[in-house]
Amino acid sequence: MIRRLFALTLFGKSADYYDVIYDALGKDYRREAKRIRRLVHLNQQSSGNTLLDVACGTGRHLRFLKRYFRAEGLDLNPRLLEIAQKRNPDLLFHRGNMLTFNLHKQFDVITCLFSAIGFMKTVPDLRRAIWNMGRHLKAGGVLIVEPWLSPARYQSGRIDAVFVKLPKLKIARMNRTTANGKLSILDFHYLIGTPQGINYFKEVDALGLFTHKQYVKSFHAAGLTVHYDVRGLIGRGLYAGTKPLNR
Repeated sequence: MIRRLFALTLFGKSADYYDVIYDALGKDYRREAKRIRRLVHLNQQSSGNTLLDVACGTGRHLRFLKRYFRAEGLDLNPRLLEIAQKRNPDLLFHRGNMLTFNLHKQFDVITCLFSAIGFMKTVPDLRRAIWNMGRHLKAGGVLIVEPWLSPARYQSGRIDAVFVKLPKLKIARMNRTTANGKLSILDFHYLIGTPQGINYFKEVDALGLFTHKQYVKSFHAAGLTVHYDVRGLIGRGLYAGTKPLNR
């Protein structure tokens, strides 16, 4: 019997399958962490090595970043945080929204990766999120943000699929992209097969489509000087904003 489950919250049903799906897609967290370290070296002016990964998900980047930094993580989703804590029992994790979190301390490095910034749906929220992360930086610290696609690069009507084939787990995830103004809409459909049965559920993600100029202005509004790496980690680019030493 196929049971239908519907979820409109961010990774509300798919959190437990997040890692195996992106393993199937070939995401290389080790390589990305090394590239982050190099980018930090090029842009950081503070002398410490503390790091906060905002929207840390299941802690896959932190597994490797903690080799170079005294790291902590933050995410809004409690199930993702639970997985991240189990993967990294030696690290401190916080539950919070990138718009409003306040940890009452500052870091040398803050990362916001895998296009999590796209879940800011408006330009005011984009600016507020970058400002909020920026205020958690030490003087000379660096904020690294991996953007979501720009309006010019986003393809409405695109169909994508990924398949997981493990001995006791089979997953088919398909999605179609549409647009609603300056929002990209990703309509995900999951078919999950286990020895206990086959489940179906749906998740809909809406991500803001921001231009390069809007990202740069958001960094400047937070008082950060910004460098743009056009290649980035997976071809989406990467912003590195440094907080001046005299602030």
